[in-house]
Amino acid sequence: MKNIMQESLISTSFLLLVITFYTTISLAQLSPIQPPTTTSSSPPLPSTTASPPLPATTATAPSPGLNTVPLVPTTPTGAPSPLIPKGPTIDIINILQKAKRFSVLIRLLKTTQLINQLNSQLVSSSGSGGLTIFAPEDSDFSKLKAGFLNSLSDRQKVELLQFHTLASFISISNFDTLTNPVQTQAGDDARLQLNVTTYGGNQVSMATGAVNASVTGTVYTDSKLAIYQVDKVLLPLDLVLPAKAPALAPAPGKGLPKAGKTNSSAVDDGSSAGSDDGDGKDLPAEASNAGVVVMWVNLVVFGMALVGGIVL
Repeated sequence: MKNIMQESLISTSFLLLVITFYTTISLAQLSPIQPPTTTSSSPPLPSTTASPPLPATTATAPSPGLNTVPLVPTTPTGAPSPLIPKGPTIDIINILQKAKRFSVLIRLLKTTQLINQLNSQLVSSSGSGGLTIFAPEDSDFSKLKAGFLNSLSDRQKVELLQFHTLASFISISNFDTLTNPVQTQAGDDARLQLNVTTYGGNQVSMATGAVNASVTGTVYTDSKLAIYQVDKVLLPLDLVLPAKAPALAPAPGKGLPKAGKTNSSAVDDGSSAGSDDGDGKDLPAEASNAGVVVMWVNLVVFGMALVGGIVL
């Protein structure tokens, strides 16, 4: 019995050893032994030459002569910037067409053929010459009295357009150098006066006597041509007030003395009432009686003188 128990204990011990061995192998396969960590840092990567720094980018400057600062802001976020970039040639119609808001002004310039004169001025201008144009939008023309443009003659339409044009280039910073009244290409008549006022260097207003307008932005500008957008059509007094009446010739006065006659009232009355030959046929009866009396007086005096001479 004792031998059996010893054999059973040995078998059990052997079995436990086998189980322990296989268990150790399984754990070793599941979690392999990690290599010991070292405190030494890994070798540095081969150094590469640093690429040169990129050049700092700067904001693109506007084209020469263009001004991006509006004179009078039209919205709280700012006014429109110049609409047309500077081109190789100057064509007023082309500039206004690209702006896409001046179709009425374009039509007037074409129908009156004033555009030909303006383009010729730009070509021939030199030195301090040039042009400054104030351009109302289509919406500004729609605010005019119904039928106003159609009621104007061709001469008046030309005058209206010329009233929007100065025969010199005026940059934004030079409006305060103008002397009022500013003479436009419409002329220097008292009914064609334009007064310009600047406020703080960034606001420009104009008064014609009929309307008050403001410059609201720059459409185009270079060294010879400046086009500024205005918020109203600049109506001169000459197109608003009644037309000037021509001077009337003085009517011939009634009873005026005729040449070669005295200026007395008796002669005036006689000349107006009698015939032109002045023969006295139509003299009043009083005048005839006075003549008879004068004749008798003369005869009496003559007779007295004759008698006195005989007595002596």
